[in-house]
Amino acid sequence: MTLYRDRGVVLRTYKLGEADRIVVLLTERHGKVRAVAKGVRKTKSRFGSRLEPHSHVSLLMYEGRELDIVNQAEYIEHHPKVREDLSRLAKATALLEAVDQVAQEREPSSLLYRMLAGALRSLEAADSPLLVAGFYWKLLAAEGVAPIVDACARCGSDGPLVAFDLVEGGALCRPCRSGSPMSEPALDLLRRILGGDLNRALSEPAGPATRELEGLATSAMEAHLERRLRALAVLDRD
Repeated sequence: MTLYRDRGVVLRTYKLGEADRIVVLLTERHGKVRAVAKGVRKTKSRFGSRLEPHSHVSLLMYEGRELDIVNQAEYIEHHPKVREDLSRLAKATALLEAVDQVAQEREPSSLLYRMLAGALRSLEAADSPLLVAGFYWKLLAAEGVAPIVDACARCGSDGPLVAFDLVEGGALCRPCRSGSPMSEPALDLLRRILGGDLNRALSEPAGPATRELEGLATSAMEAHLERRLRALAVLDRD
């Protein structure tokens, strides 16, 4: 079997047999990879704790026909504040679930890898109310389905833009309005997120505009994936 090195973020894990675990990773150079971590559920495992969801790790793996095999795993970042805080942990889980659905097996996407690693790093630094929504909007843009926010998505007029319709593909002016109402502060936040000002947008405190944008981001992501995101139910209970 071919031995290779890569870096990756653990998306999820599940049990295999009595002592092993299957680990699903988003790697930098090999895309989404499923690998067996042998013996990691034993108390004397060399790297069991390093292969928990949202860990960012350096890996040495054997390439298998269906499942790769983890030979070594070392922390790059293990995000202690995310692990210890239920709010941040719920947000991290929402990021991982969306990426797991978007990423393709064995199809490298260094952009997606960098986006996820960066989002987890930001979450470790601060529990921003807009982090999940901001990540979802940027992920949709990377998927080629960024919403139209600078003109009416239906008629092309400059506005004012007062609504947002997923079917139409973005914001709508008053004569064309359908879908959900959208306030000017929420639209401004969305423009900043998509326009390269994400870091400053993440510093916004919780309020009506951030909650409005969160709801729209959730609807947009679930529509794109054509499924409900289970992790978001946990966030809704917080």
